[in-house]
Amino acid sequence: MLISIAAIMLAGLFSGWLCKKIKFPALFGMIVSGIIIGPYVLDMIDISVLNIAPDIRKIALIIILLRAGLKLDLNDLKKVGRPAVLMCFLPACFEILGMVILAPVLLNISRLDAAIMGAVVGAVSPAVIVPRMIKLIDEGYGTKQGIPQMILAGASVDDVFVIVIFTVFTGLAQGEKVSVMSIVDIPLSIIIGSAVGLVLAVLLTFYFEKIHIRDTIKTIILLSLSFVLVYAEDNLTLPFAALIAVMCIGIGIRERKTELAARLAAKYDKMWAAAEIFLFVSVGASVAVDSLKNAGAASILLIMLVLIFRMLGVFLCLCGTKLNIKEKIFCMIAYTPKATVQAAIGGLPLAMGLPCGNIVLTVSVIAILLTAPLGAFGIDLTYKRFLKK
Repeated sequence: MLISIAAIMLAGLFSGWLCKKIKFPALFGMIVSGIIIGPYVLDMIDISVLNIAPDIRKIALIIILLRAGLKLDLNDLKKVGRPAVLMCFLPACFEILGMVILAPVLLNISRLDAAIMGAVVGAVSPAVIVPRMIKLIDEGYGTKQGIPQMILAGASVDDVFVIVIFTVFTGLAQGEKVSVMSIVDIPLSIIIGSAVGLVLAVLLTFYFEKIHIRDTIKTIILLSLSFVLVYAEDNLTLPFAALIAVMCIGIGIRERKTELAARLAAKYDKMWAAAEIFLFVSVGASVAVDSLKNAGAASILLIMLVLIFRMLGVFLCLCGTKLNIKEKIFCMIAYTPKATVQAAIGGLPLAMGLPCGNIVLTVSVIAILLTAPLGAFGIDLTYKRFLKK
């Protein structure tokens, strides 16, 4: 296991450094290095590490969302208003709609199979988007207009919405009936998650005021509580969005104690340096090369076309705002990367024994390889040109 972890970290560091040298996003190199050292090519990663990789990816996501919450100014988000709410679900709905229209034509699958595929592909990647939006907030690009804050919040809720929709569609494919509660669970899980996170933030800031402990210990406490929340979501029947709760803990602490939030965010910035490498290398290692061999031009064309539907959804969210055309285009580009959700649930239809399992896995792999580097590259290339500092 130790040799495998060393291989992951060193391969990720080297490939990330190499990509930066040629002006490419580091995550592209990390994903490719994961494919190369993964079980489908060189097979350098021990099975014990591959078995715990999903949990470690979830830890990396928790670190991302804690950082995001600790740096997210609610006042800036309130200025954005309606578009921030629409960004949580409208672009994903447009992408799923595009998949339902186009996939049966291009891939010769049923509408229901296309809907399942759309629900897998329709989620954006907080792992790609959130660190870049935090960078924009730190550097002051687009913050007055609330652009990185809006994208950051929308990307976090978007995943919850899409995963619930995915559950509904796979249930239909397995012969289950869709209940009204399965739809009601979407806003309910977000509301409960937000409330739990904000209550914990109040309790934690009160505790930190009364008991003097080092910031390092505080970061450990926050991480541990976040793990408990994620465990609770997985094991409770109550609709509850744990990742939303995690981000709301950070938001609540920032609202009550700005200086404390800044110090804790600095701690998580250092943790992210290691978590980022493991996250993207392990995503690459999960990519089934055999699936890529079966992918034709139709699958690639499908991904690019449904991204146009997503961009249209983002554009509609921003209609009526004071954002200029360059700022709107930036938002459309920034809302395209996919990686973690596709890596996590792309293989589930196959594991469920659904007829569409293989094609869904193939398309989700292509979505990762196309959109994660291109989306990251697009953000890095345009933010200084399109946004006001």
